[in-house]
Amino acid sequence: MVNWLRNNKIAMWILTIMRIYLGYEWILDGWGKVSKGFDASGFIMNAIKHPVPGPHGPEAVYPMYTSFLKSFVQPNISFFNFAVSWGELLVGIGLLLGAFTTAASFFAILMNFSYLLAGTVSVNPKYVIFEIFFLIAGVNAGKIGLDRWIIPFLRRKLPFLKGDPDLKHN
Repeated sequence: MVNWLRNNKIAMWILTIMRIYLGYEWILDGWGKVSKGFDASGFIMNAIKHPVPGPHGPEAVYPMYTSFLKSFVQPNISFFNFAVSWGELLVGIGLLLGAFTTAASFFAILMNFSYLLAGTVSVNPKYVIFEIFFLIAGVNAGKIGLDRWIIPFLRRKLPFLKGDPDLKHN
């Protein structure tokens, strides 16, 4: 399956459709936050006061994450408001255009897991599944996109990056 995702042309087209759809969704979410002003302080406060409970009682399942929210995120909420808004928008643009697809997928999955650990399910599991496919597929997820030119350019300029013969720029 991994080889198929990384090398197959049919997989490349399926991944492209998934990537464009997910990029569009991230852009909508990010643009809504950037254009209307976003404040996560209420969300963070709620996640701290009501952490994700375990199946056997009200004890928090992720106490370290709750502590992280309380001691690091909450005091720096203005930075996180900016980072989440613009992060969602940039992830969406990257996925939609197929530019830095693997990096965009990594940061998308990081945000999705952050939301899940704070107790918000919403569309996050669906997004995580798509993003896992993009991460496994690697370069093939962005071949029909700007990564077709970006990746070979970076590999020429940064010799420590391993080359993919299928993406050599002619």
